[in-house]
Amino acid sequence: MTPLRSATFGCLLLAALLFAPVRAQDEKQLTGPRLSALQKELEAGHAAALGNFWQEIGKQGAPLIEPLVGDAGYRLVTFVWRAKEEIKNVVVIGGVAGIELERNRLTRWRDSDLWFKAYRVRNDARFTYSFSVNDSLVPLTKLDLSDAQAIRQRIAGFKPDPLNPRRAVGGLPASSVELPGAPPQPWITKQPDVPAGKLEWKKLKSAILNNERNVGVYTPPGYRTDGQPYGLLVLFDGLAYTLFVPTPVILDNLLAKNLLPPLVAIILDNPTPTSRDIELPCHAGFADFLAQEVVPWMRQNYHVTADPSQTVVAGSSYGGLAAAFAGFRHPEVFGNVLSQSGSYWWKPAGEAEHEWLTKQLVTSPKLPVRFYLEVGLMETGPSPGDGPEMVVVNRHLRDVLQAKGYVISYREFNGGHEYLNWRGTLADGLRLLMGKDKADRKDK
Repeated sequence: MTPLRSATFGCLLLAALLFAPVRAQDEKQLTGPRLSALQKELEAGHAAALGNFWQEIGKQGAPLIEPLVGDAGYRLVTFVWRAKEEIKNVVVIGGVAGIELERNRLTRWRDSDLWFKAYRVRNDARFTYSFSVNDSLVPLTKLDLSDAQAIRQRIAGFKPDPLNPRRAVGGLPASSVELPGAPPQPWITKQPDVPAGKLEWKKLKSAILNNERNVGVYTPPGYRTDGQPYGLLVLFDGLAYTLFVPTPVILDNLLAKNLLPPLVAIILDNPTPTSRDIELPCHAGFADFLAQEVVPWMRQNYHVTADPSQTVVAGSSYGGLAAAFAGFRHPEVFGNVLSQSGSYWWKPAGEAEHEWLTKQLVTSPKLPVRFYLEVGLMETGPSPGDGPEMVVVNRHLRDVLQAKGYVISYREFNGGHEYLNWRGTLADGLRLLMGKDKADRKDK
């Protein structure tokens, strides 16, 4: 297996922060039942109450998640920090907090070691968050996205919640929260009674791009070289879609339940730490590489389909944008596009307006391509270059595709720009494009 592309995940961390919601908080601090009871005990002079509280948190974990009386669709989520030394501030970043640092500072309870902040959150949320202690409070929106060293320095102090045992997937310094109503993710866990397919890593050279990369090829259980050709899935960000989004396990589980026809998948790694930001955003050479080198190589070496209606190209973030561009440029190869939080705000250097690909789809004839689009409701902060929000650009593309008469399924999940959500929803997209759920291919 190839080494992790740390630059890729650093960029995704930054994206998760910049696309997080910019939320205005009420000046009045929300306090749930447990903290209200603690404060009453402390005010009554029960000195042991705080120690008992920390023991309780140590057993049940943080943050506190409490029901709201008369508001069954929401929960009160209270983040707590136990100060081990004298500190000037603690900030919660990401997820429901967003990136407005000053507004998301925790409040210290008098001169104790307890710092806290609460949020009213819809009951179906799944998100990640980090803490920053003694933060400079310099706005994250002032970061130069082209300066990798400055980005690393700025986020170096971000920490996961030491009181929360649930860590974020993706190798990021963050913790995760899943509220009771969050959609289940039943397909991501390996089951002992489910036959496993085979994942092999190979090298693939490109004459078009003049580079070489690692590719993981998944073949399903019982793979044969005769009979009906297999459907084909082409997926980007190879290590992310094997480690953080366990694609082989997801495919095994869906196939075992007969929810997908047998598929072969090729999962493309990025050849260098910087190539992702070059190849994935509407790069004509990369799209040609997919259509003229990757797919022919798969057809030559594996028993896979030549039918574009049985071929899916998929990815997240820039990968979602790349998938849609591949379908736009080569509909004769890719008849299905699966886009997870696609970066449709993107524009070429020198262009005045964002959403370049959406504009191309507006002015082009309708193509024989089906789409699955999704985006997180917490992806509402500004995109790079002071571009439009992720939710806005994905909804705009949905509307354009609908107006052009495309077959499209569109979903919104209550979360952020992160693998924590994409690992669960990849199965949804595959089922709606290729599986037994085809009759549900329509916008909702």
